[in-house]
Amino acid sequence: MNLNKLFLNYCKKNNLEINPRQIILVEQLNKFYKLNFNKSFLKTLLSKKKSKLGFYLHGDVGVGKTMILNFFYENFEFAKQRLHFNEFMIGFHDFVFENKEKKENIIDKFVSKLKKKYELIYFDEFQVTNIVDAMILGNLFKKIFEKNIKVLFSSNIKINDLYKDGLQRDQFLPFIKIMKNMCYQEKLSIEEDYRKSQNNKNERFLYPLNEKTNFKVNKYFREITKNKIKQEKILTIKGRKFIIKNFYNGISRFDFKDLCAKSIGAEDYLKIAKTSNFIIIENIPNFNNDNSNQQQRFVTLIDILYEKNIPLMITSQSRLDLLTSSKILKQFFKRTISRLYELTSIKYSYL
Repeated sequence: MNLNKLFLNYCKKNNLEINPRQIILVEQLNKFYKLNFNKSFLKTLLSKKKSKLGFYLHGDVGVGKTMILNFFYENFEFAKQRLHFNEFMIGFHDFVFENKEKKENIIDKFVSKLKKKYELIYFDEFQVTNIVDAMILGNLFKKIFEKNIKVLFSSNIKINDLYKDGLQRDQFLPFIKIMKNMCYQEKLSIEEDYRKSQNNKNERFLYPLNEKTNFKVNKYFREITKNKIKQEKILTIKGRKFIIKNFYNGISRFDFKDLCAKSIGAEDYLKIAKTSNFIIIENIPNFNNDNSNQQQRFVTLIDILYEKNIPLMITSQSRLDLLTSSKILKQFFKRTISRLYELTSIKYSYL
């Protein structure tokens, strides 16, 4: 696989600017591929230094990390899986619950199942915020790498800063050590945020919260739900019920508080994403240290909707680039803002 040539053709075909820093990164991915998937048996036997099995790419929002790793992933010919990290961990916890009566080492069993299916797993926008996950990851990824499963990560955060200031972070440090030992770590640094380009003009992000904004969103909503029947959509998540009160054949309309001021999370958002093909979220507030729990849910929600390519319409207290953040989520929220530019843009048009 000549990634360099394939990438140049990809840029030309999609009318993308050829950026020298991205070209250098593609060369590093090509090296990662050759070391792990293009060795002869003899070279493997004679190799004095074992190849690293992970490729961890970090950098600021909107610099093209996802685009490049998606390109690599699409050209990867072996068994593979692309997962949102929340989705992956939900799958792990479900597996633990389903096998809780069995005496086998549950992590060994889970990873062995992964190995039977995949040579490569890809986590886009990797981050760790949940203490339960943080305590598990060291043992989990130690076993993943022991089973010779290769892993791609994209993140806004370098490995050393993962779960920074998190509760009981000292117990998370073994995971950081494993990641540094087993991953090639690269940084992509480009001044422009591609998601904020003219092609991604955010037409469906409306502000401030007033009668004029309310009139616009109601008018748009009437247009897209014309000839569609309103119903209450009842979602069942592990025995719990979540009701979408405004549901029109795949179009869902929510108040921010319905999604982020209640005790719900990634599993609920994944179910909503599977049910909806367009979502309106109204009354986004500015965020601060007092409503950081709501902001954390909002960050998770937008990550999942972006992963599932769900176009949005938003009404907000402030202009998108002026939305404020709590201190602890300031770095993560940059990604959310960037993704909102894209999800409310012409590119993700519903009409």
